[in-house]
Amino acid sequence: MREFGHGERNEDGPAPERKGSEVTRREFLEMGVAATLAAGASEIAWAAQTKSEVPRRTLGRTGEKVSMVGLGGYHIGSQSDEQESIRIIRTALDSGINFLDNCWDYNGGQSEVRMGKALRDGYRQRAFVMTKIDGRTKKAAAEQIEESLRRLQTDHIDLLQFHEIIRMEDPDRVFAAGGGMEAAVEAKKAGKIRYIGFTGHKSPDIHLKMLETADAHQFHFDSVQMPLNVMDAHYNSFGKKVLPVLVKKGIGVLGMKPMGAGIILRSKTVEPVECLHYAMSLPTSVVITGCDSVAMVEQAVSAAKTFKPMSETQVAALLAKTKDAAKNGEFEGYKTTTNFDGTAHNPQWLG
Repeated sequence: MREFGHGERNEDGPAPERKGSEVTRREFLEMGVAATLAAGASEIAWAAQTKSEVPRRTLGRTGEKVSMVGLGGYHIGSQSDEQESIRIIRTALDSGINFLDNCWDYNGGQSEVRMGKALRDGYRQRAFVMTKIDGRTKKAAAEQIEESLRRLQTDHIDLLQFHEIIRMEDPDRVFAAGGGMEAAVEAKKAGKIRYIGFTGHKSPDIHLKMLETADAHQFHFDSVQMPLNVMDAHYNSFGKKVLPVLVKKGIGVLGMKPMGAGIILRSKTVEPVECLHYAMSLPTSVVITGCDSVAMVEQAVSAAKTFKPMSETQVAALLAKTKDAAKNGEFEGYKTTTNFDGTAHNPQWLG
């Protein structure tokens, strides 16, 4: 089964610096990066609670403390050895990562099934579990919520998100009478889920429409997930268009694809830790990265523990290296192609 793109493949080694056009001060400001760094920095708890912990940040208005790096869910179900999947999840939790990403449709449900097994023996109490559903109708959403609860072997999901808000009609479908939001709100009232958010990787304009539609229905999302990386800053940017809105509204920011599902590393412009540190320097609550080995978990944990907020000068230098490679979206296929759109290839999931 193909990768939907929420995981990262970090196996590429150090990449040589690309010599290209520098990012000017004006361009840097127009990207919105400087403004977003300034707006969000004061709201983020940068320091770890103790020296041995992965630093925690606050998830929007929820007050929840979540690890600044989160474990992506896709690769959890793609391991040939189920026990290796369990080792990866438990290593993450033992190392101080408490934010776990997942989705109802990942690997035909195997990502949730394996996570449910890993969360036995007291591990559930140490985890902030997020999963996603595709259902746009109340019936489909309710069924997927129940199935996720069974697979994850839990009586509640900490954060439920509407997955792949990638079409202009998706917001209206979710909020329509008999739409998926009704099922989510009912599940929340019943104590089956605690918080509600949405995700998408296609267009910042669609994210903005989802937020506007929520406002029209007097609904406040607890979180929003979107690609935030060194390429995004240059092309159809979520960081420029959506991130400032989330900061203003006090919505938890979940950054995904810090390495663009590993594709950004193929540009040979940046190294994995640079990608993680850039995304962490934005006002993100969590930066979600896929790990298909214990070594990758250790790399993510190390990146979090060694993190220091990047200065404007450091960010500008990093973006200068990716400017030319990023200009036409070549390394952001989730924006420019349907290769990463699970629901486009499986419309029945929408209900």
